[in-house]
Amino acid sequence: MSPAFSLLALTLALSAAIGAVCSQINGCSADLSAFLPAPFNVSGLSCRPMWNSFILRHSQNQDNILSIVLSSPYTSGWVGIAFSNDGMMTGSSAMVGWIGNEGRAYIKQFYLGGQTSSQAVVNKGNLLLSSDAAPSVVLYGASIYLAFQLKFQAPVTRQALLFAYSTTPPMNYRLTEHDDKTSVSFDFSPGASASTSTSPSSSSSSSFYPYELKRNHGALAMFGWGVLLPVGAIVARYFRRRDPLWYHLHVIIQFVGFLIGLAGAVAGIALYNRVHSNFTTHRGLGVFILVLGSLQVIAFFLRPDKESKIRKYWNWYHHWVGRLALFLAAVNIALGIQIGGAGDTWKAVYGILLAVILISVTVLEIAFWVR
Repeated sequence: MSPAFSLLALTLALSAAIGAVCSQINGCSADLSAFLPAPFNVSGLSCRPMWNSFILRHSQNQDNILSIVLSSPYTSGWVGIAFSNDGMMTGSSAMVGWIGNEGRAYIKQFYLGGQTSSQAVVNKGNLLLSSDAAPSVVLYGASIYLAFQLKFQAPVTRQALLFAYSTTPPMNYRLTEHDDKTSVSFDFSPGASASTSTSPSSSSSSSFYPYELKRNHGALAMFGWGVLLPVGAIVARYFRRRDPLWYHLHVIIQFVGFLIGLAGAVAGIALYNRVHSNFTTHRGLGVFILVLGSLQVIAFFLRPDKESKIRKYWNWYHHWVGRLALFLAAVNIALGIQIGGAGDTWKAVYGILLAVILISVTVLEIAFWVR
């Protein structure tokens, strides 16, 4: 056997051995008794791979005490799991663990009152920690393990859970912004999951809060109702001297804007059917705006001739209903960004767009009256 072939065989064997060790440490077959304290070191915990190499182990006894062991790969920062009522971050309570710069392990409960770090309040929350076992954090191999027990009034079955991590550790117990997150609906019922499962596809968890659908709803509504339709109205009012170009531009922009806004409304309906959020004002305004927009489209096909005696009344209706729809759309977009917890980026983007539109209208209106 050649030395090169022997070296290759030794490398493959070492790789296989390392992979086997990592699988034992990180997978559901890891021996928790080697590093976790009682009662989290038992072998009877149900185990499920969850998301992004997160693994959730759990058990629930007859006293409604839920034991949780969450593990994930770890280099720095923090790892957290939150219990939520609706799959959203705001209003949920989280258990977060990390290893400090001095090598000390920390695990704390946080109440997530909003999307910003300042709204994550340490040592607050709605989770009742069991007095039978103190929460524990252990760094073992390349993984971090968060172990804790929660006391509930009734057996926990299907529950919305949020998983998140950050590569930057908290400073003075203030959480840094997460690098990534997900939301799942998990079934803690006995027998709902097997302790030997290693395939995420066989997990009893499923995607709970459709973040992508929420983003699509917001982006479509903002671009359709908040950008294109105001631009189309600006063209109709201030560029009539470019006849008939202004008319064709106005019609095309308004139809495209309405279709995109309609797609945003459909996404909003789908979002409501998924999460049944109780934002009645936002939803009611959206329906009313959609009705006004639909009436504007119908009015276009029923437009009387210029020589008709009722043409001026049609113009009044078309102008003022359109302006009302645009005003309410701007209000509803701002309301949606606020109640949806979209964050500072969305607020800044829409604020800039709104400022550009208002400044443009102001300048063009002054020029219109001067002319």
